[in-house]
Amino acid sequence: MLFAGERVRPEDLQPAPELTESEQGSQFRLLTLDALVRMKLTAYRDKDRVHLRDMCEVGLLDASWPRRVPANLAKRLQYVLDTPEG
Repeated sequence: MLFAGERVRPEDLQPAPELTESEQGSQFRLLTLDALVRMKLTAYRDKDRVHLRDMCEVGLLDASWPRRVPANLAKRLQYVLDTPEG
């Protein structure tokens, strides 16, 4: 369980997204893409990097995205963009 607006681990670069960063789906709330990308960059495990590369491959993320995330996450995203092979 994650709590909105709180860090999962004390060393995390960013807190979990706020509830305001979600949209109502047909049956439940969904995170916005921006919030999901920040969560993946904060956790930055192997599987998170794979998910980010998948988002790149289907066109959800591109070279403009590092400017859309906080500076402390932009370097991580740039690495993912620069190494599509993993």
